[in-house]
Amino acid sequence: MPSRTGVHMEPENQPPGNETASGGGRSKIFPWTVFALIFGLMMSDYMSRQVLSSVFPVLKAEWHLSDSQLAALTSVVALMVGLLALPMSLLADRWGRVRSVAVMAVVWSVATVLCAAAGNYTQLLGARFLIGFGEAAYASVGLAVMLGVFAPRLHASLSGAFLGAAFFGSVIGVALGGVLADHLGWRAAFLIMAAFGMTLVILFRIVVTENRLARHAADQSTDAGSRSDSGRAPISSLFTNASLNCAYVGAGLQFFVSGVLLAWLPSYFNRYHHMDTSRAGLAASVFVLLIGAGTVVCGIAADRIGRRRPERRWSAAIAYAVVATVSLMAGFQLSNGPLQLIFLGLGAFFCSGFSGATTAVVASLSHPSLHASAFGVGTLANNIFGLALGPVVVGMLSDRLGLLGALQWVPLANVLSIVVLVAGMKLYPAGLRKLASVRSKNSHVASATPTDVLAPSPSA
Repeated sequence: MPSRTGVHMEPENQPPGNETASGGGRSKIFPWTVFALIFGLMMSDYMSRQVLSSVFPVLKAEWHLSDSQLAALTSVVALMVGLLALPMSLLADRWGRVRSVAVMAVVWSVATVLCAAAGNYTQLLGARFLIGFGEAAYASVGLAVMLGVFAPRLHASLSGAFLGAAFFGSVIGVALGGVLADHLGWRAAFLIMAAFGMTLVILFRIVVTENRLARHAADQSTDAGSRSDSGRAPISSLFTNASLNCAYVGAGLQFFVSGVLLAWLPSYFNRYHHMDTSRAGLAASVFVLLIGAGTVVCGIAADRIGRRRPERRWSAAIAYAVVATVSLMAGFQLSNGPLQLIFLGLGAFFCSGFSGATTAVVASLSHPSLHASAFGVGTLANNIFGLALGPVVVGMLSDRLGLLGALQWVPLANVLSIVVLVAGMKLYPAGLRKLASVRSKNSHVASATPTDVLAPSPSA
């Protein structure tokens, strides 16, 4: 039904995964199977990426590395993801999202095996580079595959859960990695993460196909796996919408904080709470679990807040950022103790709460044929402004101020994010109107066949 802005809105009373069924061949189970596999692969993605953080103390001692060198091992992955997310997402929109997901998962799993085989810092850095290459477009393409079979009213909840999988995978990578490093050596940790990824990609390739995604597409006007250009909106529409650009930049700046916590919490507990590698990894994993739980819960809350008025998702993202900023600033200023851990835990819970809301906003402001590419632009912003930049900046500051001194400055990144998100919220109605114009122009182009355009009329 039309909304107040004139843009078509999805009915609210349809069951998930079966919203636009127009015939046989559609299953209510298949969309949730897709969700489970995409969720699991996202966990594998971050297990392979974050297991490194748990072995920072071991590598620092074994190879005599500085904090800047350790940070580079983390940031090279995020940097590659940021640089390649958009071009590889564009390729996936045309080549096929299912095949792209499978190839990416194989590449990052093989690269994780190469991490285990690394004999020195340079070799490990090269293997991490390859992990970034494999993971580059997974978040964007995986999101497009998953959201394509669910109604827009569930997008913030599902996006929050999907992005929460990154933190749940990080929990397993950090916690299990620390334990394995202590008992079997750090190389075994990488091998086990790789085996998990290869198992999931085999299951995904068996169960999910482009034809099945098209049959279960929530938006039947643009099927989830389509590679046809006849109904494709121009890629320029992803960059000419001011509200959409604010969503990209605002989310990217907030990922600065969560990226730092993912990379440096194990080292923080090791150095300032005097924990060994396994205990520091387990302690950090509790906070990473809080980040993941907050991502899921806050995404669900954002969907409820924005059910009748989607623009309220912006307000939710801003509120989460305010709470996270205040809590983390207080936590890193307090001395060690229960009160400090409570503030740090509260900040961790809300620091990534924005992600479900902003991802739903990106989906609502971009044409369905470009969803993987739109999420690719978001991944670029998330990594360049946040996941790549955050750990390396803290590593450089840590070499000069100490790790705690560096962490005390980190929450200020959220202040910039809040300013950008407020601007995006004010521009949101204009952004929806701009998308409606793109849809209208695109539908006219798609409906004009070569015969319509070139053939003479009967009266000619």
